[in-house]
Amino acid sequence: MAIILSVRGHHPQIPDDCFVADNATIVGEVTMGNQCSIWFNAVVRGDVHFIKMGNKVNVQDGAVIHGTYQKSPTTIGNNVSIAHNAIVHGCTIHDNVLIGMGSIVMDGCIVESNSIIAAGAVVPQNTRIESGSIYAGVPAKKIKDIRPELVSGEIDRIANNYVTYSGWFK
Repeated sequence: MAIILSVRGHHPQIPDDCFVADNATIVGEVTMGNQCSIWFNAVVRGDVHFIKMGNKVNVQDGAVIHGTYQKSPTTIGNNVSIAHNAIVHGCTIHDNVLIGMGSIVMDGCIVESNSIIAAGAVVPQNTRIESGSIYAGVPAKKIKDIRPELVSGEIDRIANNYVTYSGWFK
């Protein structure tokens, strides 16, 4: 059974059409949109600041979403995939974004729409990721612009697939 806990009077808000894996953890001031999925061993900790997710957000296995006490909430737009073992901490992720496996997005970052953070990238504090681009490396730097077919071919495809996958567990 998933761990879903209230913290300081705040209880996670999870629509009925969302999937939460049996060993996922969601605590505190967390608001999820429709068709979201929180996968195995993922942690969404809204204990020190709020976490707000749009529709069709998938937080894959082992990923961690958190914020910084009295400073940095985490806001995630629509159609966002946060891949396996990624860390998204006290930042803003706009719509149609792919956060790659094992990547880290730090406090104060803004990841604009239609962007990809490559696997293993580290996005330093207060970095702004420009719309329509791919960032990779440590520290993450822009490596190229995204072609429109990559938005539909990867970002949309992965988000839509995770809606399908979550249906297998309901």
